[in-house]
Amino acid sequence: MEASRPAVPELRYLKDLWDAELAAKFDEPELLRYRSNLLGADLRITNFGGGNTSSKILAPDPVSGASTPVLWVKGSGGDLGSIQRGGFATLFLEKLVSLKSRYRGAAYEDEMVDFYPLCTFGPNSVAASIDTSLHAFLPFRHVDHLHPDWAIALAATANGLERLDEFNHRFHHRLVWVPWQRPGFELGLMMEKAVKTHPDCDGIVLGGHGLFTWGDTQRECYVNTITIIDQIGQFVLGHAERKTSAVFGGQRHATRQDRTELAASLFPVIRGLVSAEKRLIGSYSGLPEVLQFVNSVWAAELAFLGTSCPDHFIRTKIRPLFVDWNPAGDVAEFHSAIEPAIKKYREDYRLYYTGHAAAGSPAVRDQNPTVVLVPGVGMFSFGKSKTEARITGEFYINAIHVMEGATALDDGSLPAKVPQAGAAAPHSAFTVKHNYVALPPSEAFRIEYWALEEAKLRRQPPEKEFSRQVFVIVGGGNGIGREAAIQAAERGAHVAIADRDLDAAQSVVKEATAFCSKENVLALALDIRSRESICRALQAVVAAFGGFDCLINTAALFPSSPDGRISDEQWHSTLDLNVTANYLLADEAAAIFAKQDLAASLVFTSSANAVVSKRGSEAYDVSKAAVSHLIRELAVSLAPRVRVNGVSPAAVVKGSTMFPRDRVIASLKKYGIAFREEQTDDELRSLLAVFYAQRTLTRQAVEPADCARAILFLAGSQARCTTGHIIPVDGGLPEAFLR
Repeated sequence: MEASRPAVPELRYLKDLWDAELAAKFDEPELLRYRSNLLGADLRITNFGGGNTSSKILAPDPVSGASTPVLWVKGSGGDLGSIQRGGFATLFLEKLVSLKSRYRGAAYEDEMVDFYPLCTFGPNSVAASIDTSLHAFLPFRHVDHLHPDWAIALAATANGLERLDEFNHRFHHRLVWVPWQRPGFELGLMMEKAVKTHPDCDGIVLGGHGLFTWGDTQRECYVNTITIIDQIGQFVLGHAERKTSAVFGGQRHATRQDRTELAASLFPVIRGLVSAEKRLIGSYSGLPEVLQFVNSVWAAELAFLGTSCPDHFIRTKIRPLFVDWNPAGDVAEFHSAIEPAIKKYREDYRLYYTGHAAAGSPAVRDQNPTVVLVPGVGMFSFGKSKTEARITGEFYINAIHVMEGATALDDGSLPAKVPQAGAAAPHSAFTVKHNYVALPPSEAFRIEYWALEEAKLRRQPPEKEFSRQVFVIVGGGNGIGREAAIQAAERGAHVAIADRDLDAAQSVVKEATAFCSKENVLALALDIRSRESICRALQAVVAAFGGFDCLINTAALFPSSPDGRISDEQWHSTLDLNVTANYLLADEAAAIFAKQDLAASLVFTSSANAVVSKRGSEAYDVSKAAVSHLIRELAVSLAPRVRVNGVSPAAVVKGSTMFPRDRVIASLKKYGIAFREEQTDDELRSLLAVFYAQRTLTRQAVEPADCARAILFLAGSQARCTTGHIIPVDGGLPEAFLR
């Protein structure tokens, strides 16, 4: 428990979220967790997965029992906003400090990471962050290392030393500057030296990187951190408000009035191009700050420089792709511009790799951009999942804020040597545009292709079968569609669940989130008899994920009436829903597939009734026969990029909306099966399912899960050479054997 409660100076932008009553209940490790969560809750303070917090806490040595200082520090890959107590690495502080005697210099700093597991305190398997030494070597009990946009803006300026002096004078601080150095053991020693040289300092600005702050108590550390960040914000934004010149050199292009519709149209095209090596999921942003940047005079040159902060760069790559087209012109001009632009991006990336790779460097990674900037439209960001795509976009928005702040601090002078220059990179390695200093490509490469970063990537769990793919499942609210949606989500797919019954679709979304992120699933209302409704639903999928890779339809209608005769209207409705709707779905999906130009698939649901002639179900049977042939026709017309297949179930009673209570009772009466009126719907369905099963060779009732497995087999890469095919899932009906 902490008794002190330091007063908080007036904050203009941030809020003091500390709850003293709640904090009083926590021990020191829980206070560290609490402090971290508060800081990570505001993206202006630090970005997702970025930053680091630590505390030096006395604890009994598990062997000797003697009290010893233990460093608690955020574990590798953790996120401050969501980290729990178990997410911190714990290490003997004295052992960490003693590692200085084993250090052979900056050229060998990576080998120091191998010593960290040997310093682990207690049975803790959390991997220590590369930033561990930065926290261990600072002589403060509690330390925060964060990447607020305002602080990085200051850290990424050519006149940073002058501006830092100005800030310190105005706000009565004693922040010190440390030149650029990749995070690691060497930077920890540099920071230790800076604090010894300036014993009265109250924070450190890392050139091109971020901010370090500290305190004697958890509360004091938190207050110091939010105060300094808020005051840097006041400083940077104050300069921006007083600046007479336009932001980013002023506006070059205007935002298109139809940008939302145009973004939806361009998204599949861009997704297809950036997925040339590995399929990616997309996210779109048309935020005001994004549009201000992409439409500006300086956008192309600033975008080409890339980002400054390592945390930004890891997600956004060496630089984004800026598509230099005139949004006032015809959209055809964009299509003419995007392909050569991405081709040049790949070539530039290849040259970047070959120009900096050394013996032992990891193999070249995906050469496609993860951020695409389109004047007049906005920003498209990509990743292996929706979450990663969104976060990548958020990181580049952070970079935009940094560039805006750095250019606002421009005073028109260029120093003889940028303050980021040091032992790691000389002045000549840095490029300056409008006072903004980007990370040199050589240093960017040392981070992107860092052996330690490669090791972190290899520690990630293997991707699932349908990872990076988007499935649209029509009729996904019940029965076979519901089961297909849940199985697809469990196997890694992003899933759009479309159903006429939106409540049912939303219910399945909740079920699917047991296996995946909430961002991976989407519920849609869809009437497949309406092309307009289909267009609207598929555009919503594109807006959410950038496109899709497979469309599955399990929705169908079985007409019935008390006397066994159906009306003309029922006949037309059955054919509309069971046949024409499949054609409309395929037609609209094919247009999006063509834009993506990626391998894709359609899977439709036929029926054993398509080949078994019988009395009383003519409309349904004829419609399913038509579906079977439509599958074959579409397989021919959409080849070679799109495979079209189907499944042919026998009666699937369980969970099917085509078997309401009245139809089940009618069938039970028809087949002379005894039942009681008080029996539940599920009990009645079970009676009918058992009867149907006895007519099959396997004597097994066909369930939604059986059909879903067949559907997903056809949808996936295991059936990559199969198209125009229909798999029976009927328990073995001799009457339905192919003839």
